[in-house]
Amino acid sequence: MPELYDRVRPGYPDGLFTDLVAVTGMDDRSSVLEVGCGTGQATRSLAALGCVVTAIEPGVDMAELARRRLASFRTVDVETSTFEEWDDRGRRFDVLVAASSWHWVDPSISWQRAHDVLRPGGWMALLGHVVVRRPDEPEVYGETADLHARFCPGNPDWGHPPLEEDVRSTDEGWGQVDDPGGLFGPAIVRWYPTVQWFDGNGFADHLRSLSPYRKLDRDVRDPLLDAVAERIRTRMGDRASRHYLSVLRVGQRAE
Repeated sequence: MPELYDRVRPGYPDGLFTDLVAVTGMDDRSSVLEVGCGTGQATRSLAALGCVVTAIEPGVDMAELARRRLASFRTVDVETSTFEEWDDRGRRFDVLVAASSWHWVDPSISWQRAHDVLRPGGWMALLGHVVVRRPDEPEVYGETADLHARFCPGNPDWGHPPLEEDVRSTDEGWGQVDDPGGLFGPAIVRWYPTVQWFDGNGFADHLRSLSPYRKLDRDVRDPLLDAVAERIRTRMGDRASRHYLSVLRVGQRAE
């Protein structure tokens, strides 16, 4: 699964990191803590900035793949731990980054711990992706809704992605996570349109990496994804898009 995840999940656009640098002032002297680095997709971009990066990843296999992917960067250290149980050994950081991972951290601990491990004046940055649709383009779930209903009827996780313009209107706060209260200042929010293209088999592999599909029984998941791949081949010219708005939410540590 780590190799599949690394291959099919979207990365983060260069412009996001350009804005992260501009907002926080981070440079090659900055220390960065990344919470939940996965296979190191965002970590590579952080390391390319020259920062010293300590990356935490609770999944043993994910962390091992991240170490292999990041072996050429001497300023990156990957530690296997949850954020809640991680031993900071008194280390303090200039920037904390969580890329599509903050919602996995216990909210009763997450924000206070983030505040504690950041230096005065430090910055908190949440990166993520929102799947969106455009009204003038075919969208894979819309094209395969009958297959989802046939193989797994009544699943509450199925549904059309929101329209891009509706997502852009939600540009305040820290998104779909608990609010940090007075621990951090107001979030600066920036959006970045991105798109992935897949053939039928590639799109099925992408879905295989997503939690609504991973939690299905294999005897339901595999026939469903085989049917989705076949539908993309026969009705969509074996070419399907996945549109996202990548998002950066960044705010400064309150004193």
